[in-house]
Amino acid sequence: MKKYQLGEFEEVVMLTVGILYNDAYGVSIKKDIETRLKRTVSVGALQTALKRLEDKGYLKSFEGETTEERAGRPKKYFQITALGKKAMEYTKSTRDELWRAIPKVAWEVKIV
Repeated sequence: MKKYQLGEFEEVVMLTVGILYNDAYGVSIKKDIETRLKRTVSVGALQTALKRLEDKGYLKSFEGETTEERAGRPKKYFQITALGKKAMEYTKSTRDELWRAIPKVAWEVKIV
């Protein structure tokens, strides 16, 4: 079911948007990923992923209020759409199935 396919970084971005809920905008998403995953995220990679997820219909964006600290520019907030939720559920169930399919003995093998 290719239409619900999420790449690893796309999944991380979607999960972070869900975690941040009403406070999911570029800078907050970047900071949260970096803090939680101890992983550096470039602004360009994040903006590309957000645009791609919006183009797929998994996220929708809206502009917040303008502020002086942002020179009158509004923040662009993101929310997960119904289709995005389906994609996330599909990705999680697929991963869970794969994890359950690993034989217990595979975890008991010691690598020297």
